[in-house]
Amino acid sequence: MTTVHKLSKLMACALAIPLTINTVKAQTTTVDSTLINRITALEQQVADQKSGESHFMVAGLTTFGYVRNKTTFIAPGMAGQSVKTNSFGDADHYELSPMLMWNHGNKFLVEFEPSFDGNTIGVNWANISYFAAPGLIIHAGYFVVPFGIYNKRLAAGWIDKLAGDPNGFDLPGADFGVGLSGGLPLGDMKWSYDVSLTNGLQLLPDGELQNAGIVDNNKGKMVSGRFSLLPLSNSCLEVGVSGLYSSAGDVGSSFTNANVTMYGADINFVQTFKPFLINVKGQYNRINVTRQTYFTQTDSTAYSFNNKTSSSFAQISVRPIGVDNKLLKNFEVAYRYSNYTTPQSSIWGQNLYEHDFGLDYWITWRTVLKFTYAHSHALSTANEAAGGVPGITNVNSMYLQFSIEF
Repeated sequence: MTTVHKLSKLMACALAIPLTINTVKAQTTTVDSTLINRITALEQQVADQKSGESHFMVAGLTTFGYVRNKTTFIAPGMAGQSVKTNSFGDADHYELSPMLMWNHGNKFLVEFEPSFDGNTIGVNWANISYFAAPGLIIHAGYFVVPFGIYNKRLAAGWIDKLAGDPNGFDLPGADFGVGLSGGLPLGDMKWSYDVSLTNGLQLLPDGELQNAGIVDNNKGKMVSGRFSLLPLSNSCLEVGVSGLYSSAGDVGSSFTNANVTMYGADINFVQTFKPFLINVKGQYNRINVTRQTYFTQTDSTAYSFNNKTSSSFAQISVRPIGVDNKLLKNFEVAYRYSNYTTPQSSIWGQNLYEHDFGLDYWITWRTVLKFTYAHSHALSTANEAAGGVPGITNVNSMYLQFSIEF
């Protein structure tokens, strides 16, 4: 009986082995079929991604903060008078700006950036670009005029190292028109260009300038551009020059022949000197308006002045990115000096300088919490007979600002 039992077991095992092998083969076939089907579906999806397909993306930035100001005005021969204010999300330092981008194939990009500043909803950017060739982009719409580096590349809250903007860098701002931009290698160096043709600037009755807007105020146009060179192979240094020419007078006004020339220079240096990351930036602007005759608003008395304005800033920031301490390496200290000199003998003439001191904490590479202390001193050079106000204005400000790019 024992021998028969053993033989029975051997026969059962012999029969079970082929059955097991067949089962494994069947399972393997099933798995392989599933993988093949999935790979086939993925290949079909890739095949469906044609070069002309459209893609939509949303990016943008948000800046929110608290500001506290003390403004002291000292009239000639008088004691100073001070006014204190504080607020959350003030209009100059609060912004919510989503950027809507639609890419049509590899050649066209449409960008639209609305912006809410706490009071109104406006538009920062509304532009369509055509990538014509390597090193050549053709664009048209409403865009930041190419001049210097601050307005187009540094003004965003998550990029700027200090909470406020330097004085005197509002112009030329944004305008409607067409432009060309790009860049090409130059041996071990690189160079770039950014030029535009837009509606231009408008001269106001007191000699100040503003953008003409979507409807031009004359038949002339504004030509502007910036050319830059990166002379070092690691691109840590960039130097740029800018120029601008614009008709500015309203048709039929006494300013019909008025025009504006503007030139500038800028520098950008970013380099690591272990354990510190050093970031240096600067820009100088000069605006010249052809001499005109202006009239006082009270009795229409004629007066004139040399309408020349200059503005400049120099900025440095240091961050210890190479230290081992995870908390310390996220801090950054920054300092900026700026000067803004408007025409003497105009009703808005002044010589202003400002010092800004900042301490930033980088939560991520595009999320920052900033504390900034700013002190400005402005000496009036205004024409009293035309309505200008003489005196000295000192402003002390403290900002606590949070900014994120999304």
